[in-house]
Parts: sequence; structure tokens; C-alpha cells
Amino acid sequence: MASFAKIGLNGKVIEVQSVVNEVLHDSNGVEQEINGIDFLTKLTGWSIWKQTSYNANIRKNFAGIGYTYDEDRDAFIPKKPFNSWILNENTCQWEAPVARPDDENNYNWNEENQTWDLVI
Repeated sequence: MASFAKIGLNGKVIEVQSVVNEVLHDSNGVEQEINGIDFLTKLTGWSIWKQTSYNANIRKNFAGIGYTYDEDRDAFIPKKPFNSWILNENTCQWEAPVARPDDENNYNWNEENQTWDLVI
């Protein structure tokens, strides 16, 4: 199955649909994203779709509802979890400004103090 994100205003992902791989095949049997987009456009009447991948082979991250499609980066970016977090340009994932402790404990991010608090 191939997956496609329906893109709304400001690049927001508003839906994710699955399409059987055969729909994507061209006359030579090669998968083409445009074939999936054409199929979904005819099916739904909505024309702005981008293919997404569970294994992040394309567009950095698997799209989810509420993610943003960034056309310049050609990537799906999740919602920013905290104001202080910074976008990693390589992964298009948000990262805390302070590294999480590298041990077996559980931590929650404390936005007010900009620290990782141990969960007891």
C-alpha cells in the first residue's frame, strides 16, 4: 500500500489515505506518485496530495494529521511540541534545546525551566 497526505491551507495535513500500489504503476510497471495523486483527485475531488512513507524513504517523516508539508524542504514536519524546541534540518524533527539524559530513567520536558525532569 502507498500512502498519501491530503494537504490543506498553509500546508497542513488534514487526512492520510492508502492506495494499492498497482494504482501507482505506469505502463512500464514503475510506480509514479502522480498516478496516485490523479487517482485520489478523481476519487475525492481534492487535488493537493503528497505521497508519504512509513519508513521515511521520502519526505523525511510519515505524514500525520496536523503535520505540515514544507515545500522548500519537501518534508513533513510534526507539530512543534514546545516553543523552545528547534527543528533539526536533517531529520525535520523537533529537538529540545537541552539533550535528554542518556540513561534508563523516564523524563518529561519542563518548558518553564528548560530542563528534563525525572519521572518518579
